[in-house]
Amino acid sequence: MTTLLLVHAHPDDESILTGGVMLHAHRDGHRVVLVTATRGEEGEVHNMDAADARPRLGEIRSEELRAAGAILGVDRQEFLGYRDSGTSGGAGDIYPDTFAAAPLRESAERVAVLLRDERPEVVVTYTADGTYENPDHRMAHATTLAALETLAGEGWAPRKLYLNAVPRSFVLEVVEAARAAGIELPGELGQARGIPDQQITTCVDVSDVLDRKLAACVAHLSQMVPGLALAAMAADLFAAAFGIERFVLARGGAGEALPERSLFAGVD
Repeated sequence: MTTLLLVHAHPDDESILTGGVMLHAHRDGHRVVLVTATRGEEGEVHNMDAADARPRLGEIRSEELRAAGAILGVDRQEFLGYRDSGTSGGAGDIYPDTFAAAPLRESAERVAVLLRDERPEVVVTYTADGTYENPDHRMAHATTLAALETLAGEGWAPRKLYLNAVPRSFVLEVVEAARAAGIELPGELGQARGIPDQQITTCVDVSDVLDRKLAACVAHLSQMVPGLALAAMAADLFAAAFGIERFVLARGGAGEALPERSLFAGVD
């Protein structure tokens, strides 16, 4: 059985950014392994009493991740054991065990242990900018690449490494559409800059599983902003935001003419 292994920073990242490719992998008989660095202890709390939820937010979001993983077809879910660093990394001033503050050698070895165990054909994490400069996303990128370097030194490498990406043209389109509609985008969307469009190698149409991808997003109830901003935009823009997942093939060969339509192109 071929395996897809994803390294994400927080609960809900997997559903929003890669829920479609996870559902496709499960549907096509691949093993899906989700590695999440933190339990999402920072950030805003929605749809529940924040004062009551905050002390046990890591537990709440771990359970939400379990529910989302069941929808997405996750076969194995592991935490790296770090604390959420917050959007600016400022949590490190209070907590000593945040992901962004972890020694890279240490965090990379935690991922390397899982890579040795699973030997996945396809690995996914973020681009170097962390999509929107989130410190834990950037750390997930650095950690995953360092872990892969360790395994390369031991004589093993996945067939493909993908970096989840947002093209710059799409960021500009969303910002302009939001402005025209009078919609205030969530902070992370407003901070995204995207990467040059020509760097995108792989565009996976996941519109056929969009209902289940959105159900996985909704499973993260404590993070679901009421009245999702993009839902108020034009239907085609909403579908492009959630119904197409884009990647940069960072290592390995393309399995078909670019843009690839599947992470497993040339692997199956």
